[in-house]
Amino acid sequence: MAMFDKILIANRGEIALRVQRACRELGIKTVAVHSEADREAKYVKLADESVCIGPAPSSQSYLNVPAVISAAEVTDAQAIHPGYGFLSENADFAERVEQSGFVFIGPRAETIRLMGDKVSAKDAMRKAGVPCVPGSEGALPDDPAEIIKIAKQVGYPVIIKAAGGGGGRGMRVVHTEAALLTSVTMTKAEAQAAFGNPVVYMEKYLEKPRHIEIQVLADQHGNAVFLGERDCSMQRRHQKIIEEAPAPLLNARLRDKIGERCAEACRKIKYRGAGTFEFLYENNEFYFIEMNTRLQVEHTVTEMITGIDLVQQQIFVAAGEKLKFRQKDIVLKGHAIECRINAEDAYNFVPSPGKINTFHMPGGPGVRIDTHAYAGYTVPPHYDSMIGKLITYGDTRDQAIARMRIALSEMMIDGISTNVPLHADLMADAAFHLGGTSIHYLEQKLGIYNK
Repeated sequence: MAMFDKILIANRGEIALRVQRACRELGIKTVAVHSEADREAKYVKLADESVCIGPAPSSQSYLNVPAVISAAEVTDAQAIHPGYGFLSENADFAERVEQSGFVFIGPRAETIRLMGDKVSAKDAMRKAGVPCVPGSEGALPDDPAEIIKIAKQVGYPVIIKAAGGGGGRGMRVVHTEAALLTSVTMTKAEAQAAFGNPVVYMEKYLEKPRHIEIQVLADQHGNAVFLGERDCSMQRRHQKIIEEAPAPLLNARLRDKIGERCAEACRKIKYRGAGTFEFLYENNEFYFIEMNTRLQVEHTVTEMITGIDLVQQQIFVAAGEKLKFRQKDIVLKGHAIECRINAEDAYNFVPSPGKINTFHMPGGPGVRIDTHAYAGYTVPPHYDSMIGKLITYGDTRDQAIARMRIALSEMMIDGISTNVPLHADLMADAAFHLGGTSIHYLEQKLGIYNK
């Protein structure tokens, strides 16, 4: 298959600009689709062509499959890059794209389906030798006595999760047998309402785990590699706030062992493109929780320590090319940290849409900014609050933290509230400096744990 001449970017915000940059560097023309609310966005102006696909609500624009495919048809695009979020892990969309004669820059629809259902994903991973959190073997049965028996075998506390869940929704922690059956019923009802799928499963609830993920790349010819790991443990209500690579205080031999299992799993399920295996990590043990069959928000830190452009690799693989490197060619160098910059109050997290008056971004060695915002830009109230990402790189973790601290102090944004003060606070936090904080650390620090 020849390299594409034109790619439609089915997304918005900083990731639309990121994909556009990768295309422009390769000499590929881009089509930006946008809602009425995003008409003035920077990436829309920079695209070779742009198509308005609907009004502001994402359900009528960015999630409108016929509108996206029609835009590809009228502009003669050859491929569609979904970015992250929106339709990026929608198997029906991937199928429709291919059926309409376009290339979906991502995995095959059947792979997205397999890994999108948490129960089938865990089953596939067990078969591939990837360690999973102890729990129910598949979906929970309807028999209450059987559910109680499984919970006793797993051991309290347990967590009930929706098979079709994501984004931190559809999960409930249970500490006692008395609360178990009610929690299962409530999670099932929530799962049906939020995801159209009432199936739930049970896992052991780990008390102080870290969130560590492995980045993989695989082509259509059976080749797969892993590109190190990221630590994404600094979270609030299951939403990541700071990510870094490599993970601090992690044994390299252990990392390579789990990484190779992930690469082997990709070969077994015939995976195609970029993907991420997410794990909970506690007491030197990795436990698979899910696979994201798309580009991650935090792909940037992996790019900084490997020197590999993950978006361009997605495009090469989608065009049918073989990976140009083997595992021994992947060298991890230095340390990178990413802070997600959100338009929200730094401590109560209330969204803060509106017009940005001043927008001054930091610079200097090892500083990277991925943002679509600018002075005069109005942050719309309809979408995710993230307006950009600040990434710093250093030879050591201490240097990356020092550069992040300085970069945050140079950042000037006014007209809206942002979470920059929280990031500045965390860069000075003693536990963060030591490394290895659990996924519960930030909520405990902020005093909102279990509220």
